[in-house]
Amino acid sequence: MSTTIRLSRIGAKKEYRYRIVVSPTRSRRDGKALEVLGSYDPLQDGEKKVKLDVTRYNAWIKNGALPSRTVSSIYKKLA
Repeated sequence: MSTTIRLSRIGAKKEYRYRIVVSPTRSRRDGKALEVLGSYDPLQDGEKKVKLDVTRYNAWIKNGALPSRTVSSIYKKLA
């Protein structure tokens, strides 16, 4: 089973936030996730914008999960 690290949208209309999740490649965007790695709030400023469990992220990458473009850019800004 191939897995992807991507964003899953949560929150109300115009007050959206995202979870950074690991899910099967063929599942829906907001479908059931294998693991929640963190969150991303684009409406907030500063360091509270991104929360990510870096050790679990690296473990999933090591096991073959592919991050989406958005998640990889978030990770690069974090590191």
